[in-house]
Amino acid sequence: MGKDARTNLKERLKRMIRATGPISVADYMSLCLSDPQDGYYTSQQPIGSAGDFITAPEISQLFGELLGIWMLAIWQQSGRPKPFHLVELGPGRGTLMSDMIRAIATDRDAAMHLHVHLVEISPTLKREQNKALADFDVSKEWHTDFASLPEAPLFIVGNEFFDCLPIHQWVFHKGRWHERVIGLDAEDHLCFGLGPVRDLGTPQEAAEDGAILERAPASDAMMGSIGAHLASHGGAGLFIDYGYDTPAYGDTFQAMRHHAYADPLANPGTNDLTAHVNFTALRNRAKEEFAGVPSCRMIAPPVMTQGDFLLAMGLLQRAGQIGAGRSQQVQERISQAVERLASPEQMGSLFKCLALMPEGTSLPPATLT
Repeated sequence: MGKDARTNLKERLKRMIRATGPISVADYMSLCLSDPQDGYYTSQQPIGSAGDFITAPEISQLFGELLGIWMLAIWQQSGRPKPFHLVELGPGRGTLMSDMIRAIATDRDAAMHLHVHLVEISPTLKREQNKALADFDVSKEWHTDFASLPEAPLFIVGNEFFDCLPIHQWVFHKGRWHERVIGLDAEDHLCFGLGPVRDLGTPQEAAEDGAILERAPASDAMMGSIGAHLASHGGAGLFIDYGYDTPAYGDTFQAMRHHAYADPLANPGTNDLTAHVNFTALRNRAKEEFAGVPSCRMIAPPVMTQGDFLLAMGLLQRAGQIGAGRSQQVQERISQAVERLASPEQMGSLFKCLALMPEGTSLPPATLT
């Protein structure tokens, strides 16, 4: 996409603000990421060394294989429902799904009945996913939304999916909560400002002037749909993202460009916009949906860190299997990947894991050979 097309979204945003006034952070995120013509996910190649960020599946096959083992084990413990509907939300370049399929294929019955569903809005990434999965003899289907998935048990994975769903922000100013909005300054540049006063049901005495509160109704709605489906039809869910499990005040709205932080208001449509995920809110919403279906056997165990989850899944043992008999250079590369995925100083603590699973199921040990 040419330079003029990339800057077109900024001009359209400015015209919209001049005509109707400032817009919410949520509306800004939605337009920047998903605009059909100039949105980041509809017009860019975001992932990989040439993109703006690298996700865990791009670091090592270990990540996807262990998630595949988890899905396979939960499917087995759920009575092997057929077809085996494996769903990925926001599948990136298809790397995670290809690693998961390879792990799941160790069970011939699972491989024979595997039906892959990819929920994706980016035409560019759909092409990448199709190439990544071309060599696998499995049924594949693409969807643009969750509602079009089968009314059947679904085994759902979402890695760095919820972080890109739009958030609202509110700023505590002079004893009142104001929605944070994006408007135009005196020089016609996009800028943050204070919008309407809102009653958020939050104790005002607990906030200091300038405190920022974030809420994510889009994430809440998505988890509501996921929880309701699992409660009624069965299956499982596994969601990994960077975020927090103890809600607090703070501004986590950020932009990434070429693996570095960028100004989120600069060059709309060309930067990846994200916010940290409130895992407590996601877990509570899933539990609400489960409680609403008397026959539901689904549970939402406490949130784990990515490091704890991968180690419990046998990360070190699987790394040893892959590295056995390999050169020192390969073994060092595997060791660096393990450190990056699980170390508290890197991705291990910042990234959290929410599992939704049938009552009575459990984490399996790594069993690939």
